Amino acid sequence: MRSPAGDAISRLVAMACFKAAPAIFAGRKRRPADGPKALVAARARASREPGRPRPTIGDVKVSTRGDYASRALLSLALREDVTPTSVRDIAERTGLPQPYLEQILLALKGAGLVRSKRGVGGGYVLARSPEQITLGQIVSAVDGPIVAGDFGQPHQNGACDHEGQCVLLAVWADVGEHMRHHLDSFTLKDMVTRARGDASPVSPLD
Repeated sequence: MRSPAGDAISRLVAMACFKAAPAIFAGRKRRPADGPKALVAARARASREPGRPRPTIGDVKVSTRGDYASRALLSLALREDVTPTSVRDIAERTGLPQPYLEQILLALKGAGLVRSKRGVGGGYVLARSPEQITLGQIVSAVDGPIVAGDFGQPHQNGACDHEGQCVLLAVWADVGEHMRHHLDSFTLKDMVTRARGDASPVSPLD
């Protein structure tokens, strides 16, 4: 059974991804582009053209690994205990499968987000304070770079050799950038506050 904290994480990451694509066309300030004039013009039209429909990308999502990793670290943050928590205890509190959770925690340890202790009384603790860990860091630790898809980058490896491809690659790159920015705007501390009902629910992106 999923816990309230797990449900809060799942709703947040889903919202961040499904809402990310339209926001890049909302006229936000962009950094200067150094690509060809055609690419710059395409980006400008996408953000400024009056009456242009705001597209959505329904299949952009955070993986199960990203969701499980976020729920596991939120469980540790909610515990507020400096003593290690066993994988078994984390699995019981979160309802996550223990063998899969062990793999995820090893990846999080490799990313420097948790520390482990072996032997009697061993387990995992957060390697940083909850306010220093973002959802973006957690997802990246188990899934790799946060991107809209495996499309490659504009102007690399012949990516712009075919009609229209370069313009779309630039848009997909912007979607991934916005996803990263949004997930990095939430810390584990924020999630602890929301899971305990001390703050309003996560609001959708404008």
